[in-house]
Amino acid sequence: MALYNLGSINTDWFYQVDHCPMDGETVAADGCANGLGGKGANQSVAAARAGSVVHHIGSVGGEGVWAVEQLKSMGVDVTHVAIELTEPTGHALIFVTPDGENRIVIFPGTNRMIEDADVKTALARAKPQDTLLIQNETNAQVYAAQRAKARGMRVVYSAAPFELEAVREMLPHIDLLAVNSVEAGQLAEALGVDITALPVSELLVTQGAKGATWHDLKQGQTLSVTPPEVDPVDTTGAGDTFAGFFCAGRDLGLTVAECLELAVGAAALKVTRPGTSEAIPLLSEVRAFLESRAASL
Repeated sequence: MALYNLGSINTDWFYQVDHCPMDGETVAADGCANGLGGKGANQSVAAARAGSVVHHIGSVGGEGVWAVEQLKSMGVDVTHVAIELTEPTGHALIFVTPDGENRIVIFPGTNRMIEDADVKTALARAKPQDTLLIQNETNAQVYAAQRAKARGMRVVYSAAPFELEAVREMLPHIDLLAVNSVEAGQLAEALGVDITALPVSELLVTQGAKGATWHDLKQGQTLSVTPPEVDPVDTTGAGDTFAGFFCAGRDLGLTVAECLELAVGAAALKVTRPGTSEAIPLLSEVRAFLESRAASL
């Protein structure tokens, strides 16, 4: 089995600040660093580090070849990452406060220039047991989901950054919807239904430090998990790490309970490290982390 990810690739710029600037305020940063990011790239790296075969579908600018090489070095197949010369690679400005929380501004760049033909080519060899993962930082989401469903693939939609109309368009074409608790409430209210009546087979609701809940909306089954307590350094990419590990676990045939445990463990371990994709842990590190926490109880 394999995981195909139609996802963004960004250059992340991190600024360590005492607090995030208010309207009209200038804040001096105590530190600055850059690295590979974007929800798509982060989720691809997480899934690869969790053990899945991952094919990334995306686009970078001419100056973004380094990002492609870094994805490749992290175990992600980059055959279907296009290089566009008319726009710069997407990038993000990330302000991180001492408690590990962040505020982010994103410029999409080439993430919005993915061609339908490239998606079609990338999915041409996908098998029915494979998974397509999609987020909201690129274009071509609906087309990709339709192509994937036509091939019998499982479609997972990590609906972030949350856009109500984008989610409405995607709902008929997906198997699992992943949102945070606030977004789940907003979507249910907009559709006039309870979250357990959303028109998808599975719903995954994340709650940050409180953990996550998986709903099988067809069978009425629910599973919840609470993450280990940690001292956060940088929460950037925690949700992406969770999503990548969860999807990889399902792709590899693990039970939902096992997927949830690994995903919350990976996200908890990630937030103890600064950065995004390079801070995502390996599966062996996550297992060791969870074993050490269990032994200390």
